[in-house]
Amino acid sequence: MVSPGEHDEDEADGLRKIIHVDMDAFFASVEQRDDPEIRGKPVAVGGSSGRGVVAAASYEARTFGVRSAMPSSRALRLCPDLIFRKARFDVYRAVSQQIRAIFLDYTPHVEPLSLDEAYLDVTEDRKGLGSATRIAEQIRARIKADTGLTASAGVSYNKFLAKLASDQNKPDGLCVIRPGQGAAFVASLPVRRFHGVGPRGAEKMARLGIETGADLAAKDLAFLRAHFGSFAEYLFRAARGVDLRQVRADRPRKSVGGERTFAENIENAVALRETLDAIIETVWERIERAQTRGRTVTLKLRYADFTTLTRARSVHHWVADKAEFATLGHALLAELLPLPQPIRLMGLTLSALEQDEKTVKAKAEKDGQLSLL
Repeated sequence: MVSPGEHDEDEADGLRKIIHVDMDAFFASVEQRDDPEIRGKPVAVGGSSGRGVVAAASYEARTFGVRSAMPSSRALRLCPDLIFRKARFDVYRAVSQQIRAIFLDYTPHVEPLSLDEAYLDVTEDRKGLGSATRIAEQIRARIKADTGLTASAGVSYNKFLAKLASDQNKPDGLCVIRPGQGAAFVASLPVRRFHGVGPRGAEKMARLGIETGADLAAKDLAFLRAHFGSFAEYLFRAARGVDLRQVRADRPRKSVGGERTFAENIENAVALRETLDAIIETVWERIERAQTRGRTVTLKLRYADFTTLTRARSVHHWVADKAEFATLGHALLAELLPLPQPIRLMGLTLSALEQDEKTVKAKAEKDGQLSLL
């Protein structure tokens, strides 16, 4: 299942061939590549000031517990020798474009998730390599040769499994989950590996006797709904390795956002505001990276009992800058304080994006729907 050296045909008739490619500690790895003196040392990309936030951390830094979206002051407490580098998004974008060109040499069906990861549908073997596994190996080799960076990849028959697989042998690894193996692979995983299940969620599941994918699959949908609300449907499908989503090339971006799941639930107003500040820093960097702007800011909170609350505020103009984005986000939070119970997750999103409006207009013009104007 996880041996990259095997080249058996890894898909059955009628199933898709999906690869998920994820660059290893992308921003930090670019910095280490470009400065040999910091290779092998703990590196963080972001601001080192008291209000700074870690945008990315090298694997050496992660061994100390340093993570993205973490306040820089805390990162330095965890790792006093941490080396900070300011983000160079122009460089990261250029490298990302190199990598994207490699993907497109194998398939037109590329769905980027960010600068450093993407889904590829390689069901059509346009180079005649014989299997999705061989395609993934060749892509990884070309990325290393062209950029000097390593990538991990997961190969499977749906997006959910491919993404799980890409994380299995990181860094610089490959994992293949073949038809008929998905349910067994998921069954063996701790539920913490499932996207959206944080430490507190895993603790709640443990109290319910759910520690692995197999334990989760043993619970029926009614049980999951009773304990996890709207999250139940996702958990039910994930426990069985089911995902019917297609790889969507050039998917128009509907929003830019970010969220954090906490190791411990929080409800203190000061801690909530500080956490929101950290999320604002991360999300605004993503907004600038995407070179977009929007009109609607949405705050998302998930309470300790897994119920989710969202509040949004729209303005008639484009959100001008990070300061206005932060003002709108904090206003949404202020309206909800004091909270009725602690939260386990917080997120902030900018939507009603400019490029969405351009996409709609372009499609309408193509369809001849603007001729009456």
